[in-house]
Amino acid sequence: MLRTILFKFILLVWFILWIPLLILGLISAKLERTFILIDAWGVLFWVRLICGIKYKIHYPPITENGIPFQHNINTRLDGRAIIAAKHMSVLEVAVLVTHVPNAFFIIKQELLWIPIYGWAFARIGLVGVNRKRGKTNMKNLSNKVTKRIMDGMTLIIYPEGTRVMPGQRPQLKRGLLFIAEHLKLPIMPVGTDAGLYWPKHGKLKSGTMNLYFEPELPSSATLEDVWKAINRHSC
Repeated sequence: MLRTILFKFILLVWFILWIPLLILGLISAKLERTFILIDAWGVLFWVRLICGIKYKIHYPPITENGIPFQHNINTRLDGRAIIAAKHMSVLEVAVLVTHVPNAFFIIKQELLWIPIYGWAFARIGLVGVNRKRGKTNMKNLSNKVTKRIMDGMTLIIYPEGTRVMPGQRPQLKRGLLFIAEHLKLPIMPVGTDAGLYWPKHGKLKSGTMNLYFEPELPSSATLEDVWKAINRHSC
């Protein structure tokens, strides 16, 4: 528990120290994204140094004429698929941000209202959603997402809607399917066991967090298809 307390204190100081630079970054989306990426890399550095938490990214095997080969992982992260990820921890968020080029998230609208950090998130293209507004909101959301994807960005969405604890398997939100069908983009499920090491509540535990990129699903996939994929390797 002592390591957890120490880490959270250092993380708080780390986030506070970045505030002046994030304010400066508001003048340019490119500059702000650079600052956010360094900030996220810092989170991964501190959690490894203090709590001994590492991470490993797994990609599904790919074959050509039945023969396995080592592929260029960047072909999976080019914006031509929607990444639907299991959400257990700040940890997997930091890993996705630092490893998916030009990523943007759909997040709760309230998060964009947070002083400084919320403004920075909005500056780099994160999209806020008000779930209470229903279909009208989804159409507006799809238009915003379409513009960002056309600008070369990659959408990461958490279909569970919130962080979950190990063992939890909540139903997924239908917004993912609405966007996938509207944009005719395949879905790339991502599973994780991050909650074992950096849970929503409680102390952090040393070990290696795993992030699993699953085979792509078509835009016509069902919620059950996505649910099975993101939970295949999850704790």
